[in-house]
Amino acid sequence: MYLVAVCSCPVGIAHTYMAAANLKKAAKKKGIEIKVETQGATGVEDEITKEDIARADGAIIASDVKIKGMDRFESVPTMSFKVSEPIKNAEAVIEELMEALG
Repeated sequence: MYLVAVCSCPVGIAHTYMAAANLKKAAKKKGIEIKVETQGATGVEDEITKEDIARADGAIIASDVKIKGMDRFESVPTMSFKVSEPIKNAEAVIEELMEALG
């Protein structure tokens, strides 16, 4: 299983990176490979490539703002969440996507 995720908050500082770190930690705990792109105050980091998207089984968008390049995910089953959700319970976010993927 390979997931991609984008995290972004209005200010692009703390919550963006907290959500990203929690998603990485929860995925590792579940034995799932994940790549997390952050769109923060310093711009786009760990950008998700076309190769990542071609490989992805699903995508998580954790954001309270419009993310750059949302159209990249048209071919991937995608779930959107408020950025606070993976901060509170990243495992539940991943589980919800896994259930939707069947």
